[in-house]
Amino acid sequence: MSRAETLASVLDDASALVIVCHDNPDPDCLASALALERIARSRDVEEILIVYGGEISHQQNRAFVNMLEIDVVPFDEVDEFGGEGAIEDAGCVAFVDHSQPGGNTEAPPSLEPSIIVDHHPTKVPDAQFADIRTEYGATATIFVEYLLDLDVPMTPRLASALLFALHRERLDFIREPTAREYEAALAVYPDADLEVLEQLYGTAFSPATIDAIGRAITTRERRGSSLVASVDRTTETDALPQAADYLLNLEGVDTVLVYGVVNGTIRMSGRSIDPRVHMGETLEDAYGGLGSAGGHHDMAGGRIELGLFADEADDEDELLSFVSTRLTRRFFDTLHLDSDEDPEHQY
Repeated sequence: MSRAETLASVLDDASALVIVCHDNPDPDCLASALALERIARSRDVEEILIVYGGEISHQQNRAFVNMLEIDVVPFDEVDEFGGEGAIEDAGCVAFVDHSQPGGNTEAPPSLEPSIIVDHHPTKVPDAQFADIRTEYGATATIFVEYLLDLDVPMTPRLASALLFALHRERLDFIREPTAREYEAALAVYPDADLEVLEQLYGTAFSPATIDAIGRAITTRERRGSSLVASVDRTTETDALPQAADYLLNLEGVDTVLVYGVVNGTIRMSGRSIDPRVHMGETLEDAYGGLGSAGGHHDMAGGRIELGLFADEADDEDELLSFVSTRLTRRFFDTLHLDSDEDPEHQY
């Protein structure tokens, strides 16, 4: 059987399905969840719930959920599933765009998924069905293949979600897309609602995101072609990757790390177009001993509990200053960039 047929066989035995998104889900994760829901409906799965952790704070992601009417429920609002028990007892649980509980998801470590579909580098998980394709640029690409292989009809809503996800994940920034992303986009384009997509692209920045980008511009520190910047404190986790994408447009800059404090946790977002820099490995080497970090060659992220540095300062401002110095130094040291390589750090 093909992988799509194997997935369908797992769903054929399920009467209920919980689809778990990673924390602060992006369009790739949400569109993949929507596609899996569509496939499950075609296999007569009666009860389906899509859940997520964190927040959908990115203004464009909120518009994505609202305009495409994606029914997603935060973890902290889910006590029972369909009146039959907790999520752990739902029978069939699927992870999309991530593979491990307790890492970048609020799913409890005890939760054992039956289905895993992802494109991020990871240890091969133990699941009834696991499809991890690190050679693909988006999880949505994998689901487009499933839909085509299983002859599941494409609706305008689903096609619009998948096309937008493919563009935001890879094609908009030409961020190492594979030929498969272009093929998937061509496959869903005829059924997509282009007016909806145009409206989604008009909702890119919230005021908080603009403020965060402004702080990143002001605080940027550069060595060679690499740059580190802080957004200080922000309520929007998604402002960090947006700030990183923006700073990557600076002339002569090919590697960017943006960090900030979100709800007492240090969040990091990295971007690189330098083929010599593997961003996921760089962040893991620099910060893996302090928290969780990793990702792709060109984009990665991480998180560190601020409390780890609590004994290093007497007040909050001093603590944040200490954290900034440590994070910046670790990043540049990992890239083997000396402090005298570019004496004009601010420019």
